[in-house]
Amino acid sequence: MPLAGVALAPLLVSPLAPYSPRRSGVATTAAARRPSDLRRARCSATAASGEAGELSRATLLWRAAKLPIYSVALVPLTVGSASAYHHAGLFFVKRYFILLAAAILVITWLNLSNDVFDSDTGADKNKKESVVNIIGSRAVTQNAAIASLLLGFAGLFWAFAEAGDARFIFLVMCAIFSGYVYQCPPFRLSYQGLGEPLCFAAFGPLATTAFYFSNSSVNMPSRTALLPLTKTVVASSVLVGLTTTLILFCSHFHQIDGDLAVGKMSPLVRVGTEVGSRIVVVAIAMLYILLAGFGICKALPSACTVLCALTLPVGKLVVDYVLKNHKDNAKIFMAKYYCVRLHALFGIALASGLVLARNGILA
Repeated sequence: MPLAGVALAPLLVSPLAPYSPRRSGVATTAAARRPSDLRRARCSATAASGEAGELSRATLLWRAAKLPIYSVALVPLTVGSASAYHHAGLFFVKRYFILLAAAILVITWLNLSNDVFDSDTGADKNKKESVVNIIGSRAVTQNAAIASLLLGFAGLFWAFAEAGDARFIFLVMCAIFSGYVYQCPPFRLSYQGLGEPLCFAAFGPLATTAFYFSNSSVNMPSRTALLPLTKTVVASSVLVGLTTTLILFCSHFHQIDGDLAVGKMSPLVRVGTEVGSRIVVVAIAMLYILLAGFGICKALPSACTVLCALTLPVGKLVVDYVLKNHKDNAKIFMAKYYCVRLHALFGIALASGLVLARNGILA
């Protein structure tokens, strides 16, 4: 497939020279610093990661595995499948678990290839939990990424053959392509600060809606129609995209000096941690405002509104933690894991609400 070939291409090329982003606005001020300033930034990044040097190998391996982050594979699939069940009563157990395995493999490719290309640019030079740094081999990490992607494609195309809905494979390939342009040469759009919009699109409207369409059933004589696009799945995908993007945004707090040293202009490099912490407050508030709005306009059933509202204490935990610790690199590292907790619980609540509504509870 053309998109599959494009997605594989960056993993088959040799390392490129470090990326040099365009300099404009705030980026110009930061990127145009004198060499001595950049050296200080590198030293600061080394100091910030010094604590990691004291960690055990088991802890570093746990951080490198990023197991909690794999909720970003589980939540879009589960919410998309629950949306299909809510609309048509359809749920295919075997298809769900094969897609879950495929999604995990694709996320594994995303994480491993991110370490490979950040190693090429020097962004992970002092990152002890980088897979490349732990095993000491770029080639092994790259080959593992390729194998994961190929196996993931096998599961996705099997599901496509079962569902018979071209919208599913098109949207899921667009989601994977978003991951490709996020980190892989020659695009590396994350270095231009575009990671968050790409993350929102990939895991929200693209992946969640794709997994909804994966529950089409054209091979069943009694159900020959493809699933229609509904306001419920659109609303659900927006909420999933927001909680996923929060994870990525908060992962930048402790990496500002290292990103600046290699010219990676993440949003937090551009605005700083003070403004960044306020953005987190606005994002959490927007999440629950949208939840209420979708409930009022009946895009989501009442069960979703009630259950998702129960995650408010976790949202407050994220806000309080970021506001208190955004200047402390050692502590703010944990912010992304609090966001993972919110993402997982909010996704479970959203999917559970859809299932309950289908069965007549708070419909």
